[in-house]
Amino acid sequence: MVCTELLSELIPDLPEEIVLECLFRFHYSTHRIAARVCRRWQELLQSREFYYHRKQTGYTQKAACLVQLLKSDSDPDGSKPVGPPRYGITVFDPVSGIWDRVDPVPKYPDGLPLFCQIISSEGKLVVMGGWDPTSYDPVRDVFVYEFTTQRWRQGKQMPETRSFFAAGELDGRVIVAGGHDENKNALSTAWEYDVSNDEWTELTRMSQQRDECQGMVIGSEFWAVSGYRTDNQGGFEGSAELMDLRTGQWRRVDEAWKARQCPRSCVGVGKEKKLFCWADCDSAIRVGVCAVPLGEWTFVSGSAYQGGPQGFFLVDDQSGKFKSIDVPVEFSGFVQSGCCVDI
Repeated sequence: MVCTELLSELIPDLPEEIVLECLFRFHYSTHRIAARVCRRWQELLQSREFYYHRKQTGYTQKAACLVQLLKSDSDPDGSKPVGPPRYGITVFDPVSGIWDRVDPVPKYPDGLPLFCQIISSEGKLVVMGGWDPTSYDPVRDVFVYEFTTQRWRQGKQMPETRSFFAAGELDGRVIVAGGHDENKNALSTAWEYDVSNDEWTELTRMSQQRDECQGMVIGSEFWAVSGYRTDNQGGFEGSAELMDLRTGQWRRVDEAWKARQCPRSCVGVGKEKKLFCWADCDSAIRVGVCAVPLGEWTFVSGSAYQGGPQGFFLVDDQSGKFKSIDVPVEFSGFVQSGCCVDI
């Protein structure tokens, strides 16, 4: 329940349970304005207790947050994009069908770090790592976006330089594992980032190196799917490792994934936790597929062939039926990765 210290004088002479029922029903897009009413409203709207109560009572909204290629300037004849690729964060609301874009990270106003990871945590967005979009040097930056204020804050840097790592979140804890360092050496190390306290804690290592592995949380388990060792570049493993987040112990699962197949952004979870590749599900998304689970639906994007136009779909998780999504031109770029945010 919401802490009683946050409830005093929300609206004078109105019972607190009525005030809360009103505030719980606010759409997340109104929170920034509502937080300006008074300090009490701001403290309440930004509290973990308020967020979890909204989530438990069904008042949060699931949205797909996507790292998406931005439309760029072209040559005079309009045939080729000019300059390096630029990525931003797109938000798609599957209920309203509305597309929107999050303001740029202040440190990178012209585009996100290339190949950065995006993870959701308690209604917030966390962006980690990647390559500087100008120098292509790996970065250890961490940024947290608060939808209530629609502002970014910079978090404590990642303890190690790593690229193409697995990431997932549970109860405010972001887990990162694997990837490779600045010398392209594959990693087996893992760390936990506490978003609220802005602190990093080292975890037990995985049993082997896993570069370009895919991270996901299933129940109370963090999975690092596939990846490859330094001495076997591009040789994607068929195994996975999962950590029980209650005990912190890793367990290896053999034949969890199709060997030699890259798992980045395309792993789906079927019955009995059986993993599958979304690229194998429909000919329209054979190339560059990205999938984001949204409860009863999954957002999926991809192309039928290399260099082809992007297709955007909502897939019914029960029937497996693909429903095409109408997308404004400015949001029709390639989707590198994404996550579901309960806002």
